[in-house]
Amino acid sequence: MFLKFFRSTAILFIAAAISACGAKVETSPEPANSPQPAAEIKAEPTPEPTRKIPDLQAELLDDRNKSTQSPLGTFDFKNHTYELPRGWQNPDGTTEITLVNGKVDPVEAATKDDMDPETKATIKAERRIGMSYVTTKYFDITGDGQDEALVVLKIETAGSAIPQLVYVFTWKDGKPELIWPFRTGDRADGGLKDLRAENGELVVELYGQDRFLLGQTETGKVTGDEEQLCCPTHFTRSRYKWNGKNFLMQGKRLTFSTEDPNAPPQENLIEQIEKQNNQKGKK
Repeated sequence: MFLKFFRSTAILFIAAAISACGAKVETSPEPANSPQPAAEIKAEPTPEPTRKIPDLQAELLDDRNKSTQSPLGTFDFKNHTYELPRGWQNPDGTTEITLVNGKVDPVEAATKDDMDPETKATIKAERRIGMSYVTTKYFDITGDGQDEALVVLKIETAGSAIPQLVYVFTWKDGKPELIWPFRTGDRADGGLKDLRAENGELVVELYGQDRFLLGQTETGKVTGDEEQLCCPTHFTRSRYKWNGKNFLMQGKRLTFSTEDPNAPPQENLIEQIEKQNNQKGKK
């Protein structure tokens, strides 16, 4: 009897001990130095690269064709009188401008809203454009075996625009003779990119789509050809040949992409656009 009671008591004691032990393990707290979940790290946004503004005058101002054996090479074009091309005459009707040491400052002659019309008109008549010397290139583009001088001047408007003028001189009777003046636009808007001679022809490159020369002026822009003045996406190459009196355009006008030099040029883009518009109108 006593033995049975002892066995029963022992079994109950062991079961209670096991039960108590298990409860202690299940409810034990986590160690103080238990690792915590890693915090979420957010990456900083990568800033977009700043677009580098190109040097639009790099070719024009390089060392090509900067000297000549012609007497034009010793002429002082920084102190010379130039005619003003069509569209750039002064309000008083003067058609010439004389550089002194390569520069003439503009006369702005600002008006005010409260001025009477007569006073405004008098002040506006005093306005003058300025001019500054840029460079001179020399090469034979008339076929006479002697270099011509292509003098590039920048119009000073007292504003931010920088249109340019080109004066083509030949040497005749002991002095320069002007045979073609023409104007170009402002940077991406028909601005001057380069001048050079190839196969007896004058090559002119202007920024913009299908921009070329008609007489003394550059053409108007293709509709929709709008972009930042600083950063042209296209330029146009056209060629001109001297016939003894005038420079006449030769061949096709080629519009190139400045962003993709390997892209084929577009030929006579204005005519292409007109043809496409006519075809749409017939549908």
